[in-house]
Amino acid sequence: MAPLHFTIFIFFSFTFAISASSFAPPRHPFDPLTETELKLVQTIINKTYPIGSSHKFTFQYVGLNEPDKSLVLSWYSSPKNTIKPPPRQAFVIARDNGKSREIVIDFSSRAIVSDKIHVGNGYPMLTNDEQEAATELVLKFKPFRDAVIKRGLNISEIVFTTSTIGWYGESEAETERVIRMMPFYLGGTVNMYLRPIEGMTILVNLDVMKVTEFKDRLTVTMPKASGTEYRYSELKPPFGPTLQNAVILQPDGPGFKIDGHVVRWANWEFHISFDVRAGIVISLASMFDMDVKKYRQVLYKGHLSEMFIPYMDPSDDWYFITYLDCGDFGCGQCAVSLEPYRDCPAGAVFMDGVFAGQDGTPAKIPNVMCLFEKYAGDIMWRHTEAEIPNLEITEVRPDVSLVARIVTTVGNYDYIVDYEFKPSGSIKMGVGLTGVLEVKPVEYTHTSEIKEDDIHGTIVADNTVGVNHDHFVTFRLDLDIDGSPNSFVRNELVTKRTAKSVHTPRKSYWTTSPKTAKTEAEARVKLGLKTEELVVVNPNRKTKHGNEVGYRLLSSPPSGPLLVQDDYPQIRAAFTNYNVWITPYNRSEVWAGGLYADRSHGDDTLAVWSQR
Repeated sequence: MAPLHFTIFIFFSFTFAISASSFAPPRHPFDPLTETELKLVQTIINKTYPIGSSHKFTFQYVGLNEPDKSLVLSWYSSPKNTIKPPPRQAFVIARDNGKSREIVIDFSSRAIVSDKIHVGNGYPMLTNDEQEAATELVLKFKPFRDAVIKRGLNISEIVFTTSTIGWYGESEAETERVIRMMPFYLGGTVNMYLRPIEGMTILVNLDVMKVTEFKDRLTVTMPKASGTEYRYSELKPPFGPTLQNAVILQPDGPGFKIDGHVVRWANWEFHISFDVRAGIVISLASMFDMDVKKYRQVLYKGHLSEMFIPYMDPSDDWYFITYLDCGDFGCGQCAVSLEPYRDCPAGAVFMDGVFAGQDGTPAKIPNVMCLFEKYAGDIMWRHTEAEIPNLEITEVRPDVSLVARIVTTVGNYDYIVDYEFKPSGSIKMGVGLTGVLEVKPVEYTHTSEIKEDDIHGTIVADNTVGVNHDHFVTFRLDLDIDGSPNSFVRNELVTKRTAKSVHTPRKSYWTTSPKTAKTEAEARVKLGLKTEELVVVNPNRKTKHGNEVGYRLLSSPPSGPLLVQDDYPQIRAAFTNYNVWITPYNRSEVWAGGLYADRSHGDDTLAVWSQR
């Protein structure tokens, strides 16, 4: 079983030469780094560091160095963006001979303006290249090959996925940058995750690219390959191709316009970009007010911050599976090209994503994001008025919305991440989980055969247990409702008895008891403990009737972590202890699980920031 949990935290504001003439900076300060800019980053760093076979230097993350917020807002609010945009810079995290180096490069000066070694716990995001290199290393590792032969398996049918191993109380000196290699056996299927090779421990040190630990307990139980086919073209009805013609057409084309990375639709305007760690980033989302003839701010910046996936099997083969997907693997790096008419409907517009590979060379994911108008036959608003004599009125507004979508495939799970904009003014973030299960081989085929007290999951097929686990999804939302000075209000719904002085047969009613949070501790929310409305307001902006302008946060059914607070995975993912966190704006506090999530110790998380 895999429950899905949501958390949000909200910021408030109190070898390649490029000539000068060929380098044209993007038009918008939040535009993602271009291929030209990534090549310039690579060139500047290659000139500074002795990169070669004797000096291992790898690019782990390259992204836009977030510009100063006041400069962005000044540029954005100027007439037709006439003032000079903020300085454009790149932020690089690299591994330099076993150390994590943070570099800031300024594009106008073509120079490194900041360079420091990270001091502290944790390691940067993994790259695709080093995970592939680790796979090749293990496939050639003689003890592993001997173990495969001993099991009677064919080495050519073995594939790997990688897993971070977390932290379990080791000191900084004992913590190496290693990953665990998890082997699977095809043997007649392409559904590799349903045929794990259990009982092997394989650790690879990524900094020296060496197998540092190998154990084989020779567990030979393996689920069968039959019945594991999932390809659409290989299945028969009703699961096969019976819905091929279910396409909604827009003969006049889409109703939105894209100018660079700025999207305009209905009464909305926002900026969309791609980040190798976050995936989609939505910025400067504003709504047009017909009365004042201008756009009013809603969301300064919003994106995925972290996803925590702890599995509930404490055995040697499973205890370490407690992923921080965005920080470990990169939710943008793991994003995939979207299929027209399947991932996105007719009329969708697609955008590419570009990021830096391990050596700094730009890599492209074609069609990584799509924008489309969505209508599923739902009603946004309607009313029939039949009480007026000789007049009947029926007014209906279809619930048409604009969706920005990305799909990131982190191992066995495919996450469908949607940002949905509605004409009513609401923004809905949704995450759909699909893909295939990660399962555990067992000797059982029926519940009556179970001998243990707990198999930590459910038998879902012969010799196959779907292991219990959670998915905690955390969004970072920097809300600027009608401007930057915002407050967080908790409107508790309370029951009151009717005063004796009021002449009425009613004995009770409910009303709201608002409380504005003054500290971060007061703003932490565990949903479901109280009946309350969560509202972000701008106390300096009032409606014509004197009400504060604001947005209400509407949540999915509340849930929370069930691990004990001193369990090591929960220490690292303490940002899941509450469903909502409010922190003052700090552009360095972006990733809820910390900038260095892999093997982190929980000392740089949202839970720690809120105590400041």
